[in-house]
Amino acid sequence: MDESVVLDVGNSALYLIMYLSAPLLLAALATGFIVSVLQAATQIQEQTLSFIPKLIAIVVALMVMGPWMLQLWLTFTHDLFMSIPDLIG
Repeated sequence: MDESVVLDVGNSALYLIMYLSAPLLLAALATGFIVSVLQAATQIQEQTLSFIPKLIAIVVALMVMGPWMLQLWLTFTHDLFMSIPDLIG
């Protein structure tokens, strides 16, 4: 096994992690921004106020994007397992 193969697999895994985490992070980012704008408009300076809306947004994003994320993960894993003979031979 060559080091370029290991780097290619690692690179693919990092891109997969980026694709899998992006919907959840973007949902939390958008919700946090909206809550902070509302806090600034109403002058409510409670730090823990944004936790529940972010949690709800992440759960909703996971329910909506979950099947796509799972399919992406399973495809990567299947392709990796199927390429094992080529990687070691």
